Amino acid sequence: MSKMSLDEINQMFPDVLREIGNIGAGNATTAIANMLNLRMDMSVPKVELLNVEQIGTAIGAEDSVIVGIMLGVEADIEGSMMFLMDLPSAHRLVNRLMMRDADFDGEFNEMDLSAIKEIGNIIAGAYLTALSGMTNLTITPTVPYVAIDMAAAILSVPAIQFGMVGDKALMIKTEIGDDLGINGYYILMPEGDSYEKILRALGLPI
Repeated sequence: MSKMSLDEINQMFPDVLREIGNIGAGNATTAIANMLNLRMDMSVPKVELLNVEQIGTAIGAEDSVIVGIMLGVEADIEGSMMFLMDLPSAHRLVNRLMMRDADFDGEFNEMDLSAIKEIGNIIAGAYLTALSGMTNLTITPTVPYVAIDMAAAILSVPAIQFGMVGDKALMIKTEIGDDLGINGYYILMPEGDSYEKILRALGLPI
């Protein structure tokens, strides 16, 4: 079977990609709310396919500083995923977790970075658990790493890597409400025939 492009998958099964985004982002939001002991409302995620060259400006200007939590995806499917936040959103999350004043915006220390990495673990675990539950596939994340840099610098590497296996990436944008006001972006980049495996696992004809 020839590999399906993301464009073909999107044309045939747009609701499936949207539902994957809805359930995954919903689970991740619930996980964050439980971790912070908050009640959170999540907007309906916006799911879209991006050209690889658009990834660098996916969440704002190329020179804006963002926080990126990046990890690999292994087992029945392979690839990588990222969770991206603008800097104010990251500060609000960490301040709440570290019980600091809400408006603190100093540089992140080692403990803050460890907290961000743990947030990444929880978000990735919740998202991939949702996807695994939908598909009955075994999907495990690798240890995440954190980068704080300009958007263009953080997103250039996955753009190059993904450009080797396709020309599109799946981006899920969600806004997490309450007093935190977090803008989060998931970028899912399965490799090879992983999208086809997901669709077959969902019982869809491909």
